Amino acid sequence: MRPLDSFRSFKVKLGVLVVAVVSVSALLTWVGLRAGLEPILAIPLVVLIALVFTQLLARGMTSPLREMTGAARAMARGDYTQRIHASSRDEVGQLADAFSTMASELEQTDRMRKDLVANVSHELRTPVAGLRAQLENIVDGVTEPDPAALSVALAETERLSQLVDHLLDLSRIDAGAIELDLEEIELTPFLHEVVDGAALAPGARGVRWVIDVEPPGLTTRADAARLHQTIANLLDNATRHSPPGGRVHVSAARTATDDGVRIDVHDEGPGIAREDRDLVFERFQRGGGSDTSGGTGLGLAIARWAVGLHGGRIEVIDDPRDELALEGRSSLIRVTLPDAGPRPGTRTGALDVVRTDGPDLGY
Repeated sequence: MRPLDSFRSFKVKLGVLVVAVVSVSALLTWVGLRAGLEPILAIPLVVLIALVFTQLLARGMTSPLREMTGAARAMARGDYTQRIHASSRDEVGQLADAFSTMASELEQTDRMRKDLVANVSHELRTPVAGLRAQLENIVDGVTEPDPAALSVALAETERLSQLVDHLLDLSRIDAGAIELDLEEIELTPFLHEVVDGAALAPGARGVRWVIDVEPPGLTTRADAARLHQTIANLLDNATRHSPPGGRVHVSAARTATDDGVRIDVHDEGPGIAREDRDLVFERFQRGGGSDTSGGTGLGLAIARWAVGLHGGRIEVIDDPRDELALEGRSSLIRVTLPDAGPRPGTRTGALDVVRTDGPDLGY
């Protein structure tokens, strides 16, 4: 029984407690004197009964504070699993709820930190191990330092460099703000330049590229470096999931409302499941399943951040291929940029990834 839990104010509780204890003490004193008890016996008895009554009435008022003290000590030792249970609705109860929420968020943050360290360690180990093995073979004479062997070492070095660049971008994301250098970009030569760079990657050999910009002179106002980074990450993702000899289609056009520009990247891979369309834009996620394509799981997360800087959105939309559309899978990613981006110095923000039905692209 916690009779004071119904009160929503701790001050009211204290007032009720004081009034109740004083009233009971006065009543007991009057009864004792009327019964003929000596004051030397009546006063200690009244004090004892008043203390017991206070404990019963005030039960639960301070127990959340004691729990929070114990939980704070546990959190100092790295244990974030402690939760505070408070039945009252006053300030102490609200504090207990806020403390439990904070503990839950700290537990999640600590888990994400551990996952980040584990994932980064794993991603760094793979190219470093490959590069070390190749160089050891060359030094020991097992492998001749011919162009083929050196190209393998170069590929691992480039993979390591890409991962480091991605981690630097993550640090910029966590910093929360970045300057944008907005300029008018003509998309036809710009997309050709990005595709030419993507075609040089080792995994892009044999991939066929199709670029379609309508109208050919279409322009958009954006930060060229960030937009290049976004499209390059999308193309890297597309080539890694394309079958041998597959086609990657890059298209750009005005949005249906003519107030922005959309850029689509579509490959012929197995596609992303409907339930994983949001997940792929999270850090170190690869579509909710096992992925042996060699990606770091950071490219799409960084692409979402870069698009968000421009006030745009990135989304996985329904695939125009009927066989994948029926299964709810899609390999079509769309970037939508507003006609005019935010002013330089805009703070980065969380980007809502939404799902929409895409139009028939006619291929």
